[in-house]
Amino acid sequence: MRFYSLDKLINLHDSYRKVFKIDQYNLILLQVDGERYLLESTCPHRGHPISESDIVGSSLRCSLHGYQFDIASGDLIAATEEPCRGLKTYELIYQGTEVGVVL
Repeated sequence: MRFYSLDKLINLHDSYRKVFKIDQYNLILLQVDGERYLLESTCPHRGHPISESDIVGSSLRCSLHGYQFDIASGDLIAATEEPCRGLKTYELIYQGTEVGVVL
């Protein structure tokens, strides 16, 4: 396992949204209401980019079929078709002035 730096803390702000590809991992880093989250960046229902999703309260709403996921846990909240698994979440690691992930 290895630490991958994602961004400098000074660059993060509410409404921050950035996608990262690290090896086989497709991730999205979000900041909402001062909290930071790292999740897989594609909807498990049909693989649509989560970066295009709307943030509704504390959830992400996939713009393709309207599936909703809890931002903090990744849990599926609402499905418009067949149920799917939730979004995978990843623990953010803070090192000095940077935020990253260990994969």
